[in-house]
Amino acid sequence: MNLQESTLAAWAKIQGMIDGLIVMLPNIMLAAIVFGLFFFAAGQIKLLVKRLTRRHRQARNLGLVLGRLSQGVVILVGLFIALSIVIPSFQAGDLIQLLGISSVAIGFAFRDILQNFLAGILILLTEPFQIGDQIVFKDFEGTVENIQTRASTIRTYDGRRIVIPNSELFTNSVTVNTAFDNRRLEYDVGIGYGDNIDRAKQLILEAVRSVNEVLEDPPPDALVVELAESTVNIRARWWVAPPRRAETLDAKDKVLTAIKNKLTANGIDLAFPTYQILFHDQTEETDGDRSLQREGWPAGKSEVPKPRSIGGSLRKLAEMRSQTDGNGKVQNTTDGE
Repeated sequence: MNLQESTLAAWAKIQGMIDGLIVMLPNIMLAAIVFGLFFFAAGQIKLLVKRLTRRHRQARNLGLVLGRLSQGVVILVGLFIALSIVIPSFQAGDLIQLLGISSVAIGFAFRDILQNFLAGILILLTEPFQIGDQIVFKDFEGTVENIQTRASTIRTYDGRRIVIPNSELFTNSVTVNTAFDNRRLEYDVGIGYGDNIDRAKQLILEAVRSVNEVLEDPPPDALVVELAESTVNIRARWWVAPPRRAETLDAKDKVLTAIKNKLTANGIDLAFPTYQILFHDQTEETDGDRSLQREGWPAGKSEVPKPRSIGGSLRKLAEMRSQTDGNGKVQNTTDGE
């Protein structure tokens, strides 16, 4: 076969393909129109589902997923019908049979995706949290922006987006700060041991109640929770609404400012940590019998050394240094020192 014959054969094939395309062109246009109608209908069904569930807050999140699922199903049906128009020999049953044969392989390949998908459906059905709630998950805290079938996204308070797989959220503990209308806050205030506890409690409660954001019911309270090393710790507790991050921080700032000003204005000591260091070889003879048990000084059975002042210790050190030779060794003296 020469070059001319090869060219003619190739052109004949191309001409046949063009003729076949021209013959199929009406079917392709009809398939495109049918698929476009199904695509438009899928979008309208999604909006309808969201509109029906928007009135019910409990079903709002589920409505989002149902809308997406219904949209995907309608688009898939439209695709099958369009393919059947373009390719009359195509049957949806063949595709379903193929999917059934390879379902095991698909299950292993997409195990994590399916796990996240099922977890997302369960989260939307049980609704442990909803869009707009503020949650704490492990080291992340923020506002829930979206709950999708694969993952959920939260916006942190410093303006970052965290994407968390739904399987993680479903199988681990999540703290929902906005699950209820009110939230209790608390803070430990340390006062001096010489201060009157009842008086300090009264002043703390007066300061807490003076803040407008603090709820009267449940009422605030003040409890002694610890006798610490340097302070008596009183825990102030109060309730605020709403329980969102911005409101709680603002209320806590006002409450702590009011407590501090109230206590200092009434002479209550906000004590600092204090430490006591005892130098037992620098005490005076009037301190008592050092052969007895003292602070950190066991009695023992040997002879108790006499107390020595700091000046005497320095003189003793100077004498010892004056008796050393050039090699740093202490010379023998007649007094046995």
